[in-house]
Amino acid sequence: RRASGCVARGLCCPGRDSACLSAGRRPDGSTGPCYCDQACARTLDCCHDYAQACPVIPCVVSQWSAWSGCAEPCKTTYRVRIRQIIQEPRNGGEACPALEERAGCVEYWTRQGTECQQSLIPALITTGGFGKARKKRAAADGNERAGYCVEFQLVAITPGCLHSQHSYTRWMLYLREGHTVCVECQHPAQHSPSQHCYGDGTGSQKNQLLHWQVVGNHRCKGTWRRIRQLDTCSCPSAHSFLFI
Repeated sequence: RRASGCVARGLCCPGRDSACLSAGRRPDGSTGPCYCDQACARTLDCCHDYAQACPVIPCVVSQWSAWSGCAEPCKTTYRVRIRQIIQEPRNGGEACPALEERAGCVEYWTRQGTECQQSLIPALITTGGFGKARKKRAAADGNERAGYCVEFQLVAITPGCLHSQHSYTRWMLYLREGHTVCVECQHPAQHSPSQHCYGDGTGSQKNQLLHWQVVGNHRCKGTWRRIRQLDTCSCPSAHSFLFI
């Protein structure tokens, strides 16, 4: 007598395979031809012991690798981590998840170890009112140097700028998308030997989006475009800010 069912005949076939055929009981109790291929679960004509012969095996993947470095230095780009397939899914097992994940990053040093252009470094800003105290201190030290201002057009602002709890952060309410703001670079924020402030957009391309962030409220940040540099500062007080 011919063996019946999937286990007795050693059958377990991927996909749809009409030759993967046996005989015996079906799950509904009827008898006759029955199948041991993966498609039988959809066509409802599996042999009664199909699940025993072809257990569902889900995909198994490895742990994530360590994150790579940034894809390119001196650019807002991404880093990558990957994982490998340890066990392919079988018999309708759960499919494999994504094997690659990316995250944004910025690398401020070239592969040779030199510092990137300053335009890539997010500008750290505070209210222009802080500059008056700074100038008094610099004059007392005899270190006052000629500063400059940069005009920017604000492009994007996070909602965190509108929820400033402390009195010393109320000036953030003057930050509005589309407005032109004036940011002063003065000693001691000027870095040697360039005498520029980090994040002032020097070397950036026309219309390039640059990043800024507020000191004192990490949730207040955004992007702007550099318009021009002014050697003589004449910033209106409401829209006057300062590089840190």
